[in-house]
Amino acid sequence: MYLFSITRWWGIVVKELQELRRDELSAGMLIIIPLMQIIMFGYAINTDPHHLPTAIIDADKNVMSRSMLYALHNSGYFSFQKEFTTEQQAAEALAQGKVQFVISFPADFTRKILRGEKASMIIEADATDPAAITLPLMTANMLSELVLKRNLPKAQQPVAPLVSIDVRQHKLFNPEGITQYNIVPGLLGIILTMTLVLMAGLAIARESENGTMESLLATPATPLEVMIGKITPYVIIGSVQSVVICFMVVYLFNVPILGDLFSLFIAILLFIASSLAVGIALSAFAKNQLQSMQLTFFYFLPSVLLTGFMFPFRGMPEWAQVIGSFLPLTYFLRLIRGVILKGNTIFEMWSDVWPLIGFTFGFMLLGLYFYHRTLD
Repeated sequence: MYLFSITRWWGIVVKELQELRRDELSAGMLIIIPLMQIIMFGYAINTDPHHLPTAIIDADKNVMSRSMLYALHNSGYFSFQKEFTTEQQAAEALAQGKVQFVISFPADFTRKILRGEKASMIIEADATDPAAITLPLMTANMLSELVLKRNLPKAQQPVAPLVSIDVRQHKLFNPEGITQYNIVPGLLGIILTMTLVLMAGLAIARESENGTMESLLATPATPLEVMIGKITPYVIIGSVQSVVICFMVVYLFNVPILGDLFSLFIAILLFIASSLAVGIALSAFAKNQLQSMQLTFFYFLPSVLLTGFMFPFRGMPEWAQVIGSFLPLTYFLRLIRGVILKGNTIFEMWSDVWPLIGFTFGFMLLGLYFYHRTLD
């Protein structure tokens, strides 16, 4: 007997290829996941976000304030979407995450410049994600000098060095720009996604693979009762994990929780429910535990890269933001950062609450559909 036979070796290769062809899901993952990684890292991730939603309060409405706004708009960093008349309206929009910046001009902005005096403007920035605001604020400072030189009347040119625009920057909710304030609350969502989707994803697939599904089907339990019974223990596990992580957030990383505990509890509970619904849907779709783990990884990759956890959500191209809008973690990150860093209540964050409720019911219905198909 030869130590190595080309014929025997080739027979084993053919056998492996045939098994891979029969497992269409695994074969598809081998192609889709690398493609996803290349596209996401190559196109979707952008650490230099542009077109950030901006509101203005222009009490001046004169040539210099308009010139400054044009310059900021042309820089590509600011996208003017709202105009407010009161500071209260601007503060609410910043707190609810509707805008990233609010730019305010006082009524005497142009008049002071024409008199050869120093004029002030204010840029308020939502600093919960420090990476998203650094370059736009630096650009605003540089543009102020350029606008002044281009628009100052010729008669004023000799005194131009004496005139200046004081761009006052107010970084709200994270004035020191501490990265942990943005990352650590987000880690709660990542950890819950990683553990709960995986564990719930194995729940039904494990029954099928171990051959105990028939025993389960012989019981009078309905599909809905089976699914809810499967995920209930993980609700308790997820709650315990959340309490431990919240203690670490406060006492290990010194991140202050400005919101009330009721809002924090409801936000976490909604995300646990939506994550378990995703896991149970994947579990009902998969034929075995390996497929379930592969699908979980397929779900986890965009959840990390396209939800705003690692990179500014608004800095991604529109198609990537659309994909991110179909992931529960996107809404949870806004919700948890809003409650912890801004002191928002769950009612003020309703626009991020109802998608989590919708995901929970949607994925539960999807899981029931796949479960009924398994029974058939």
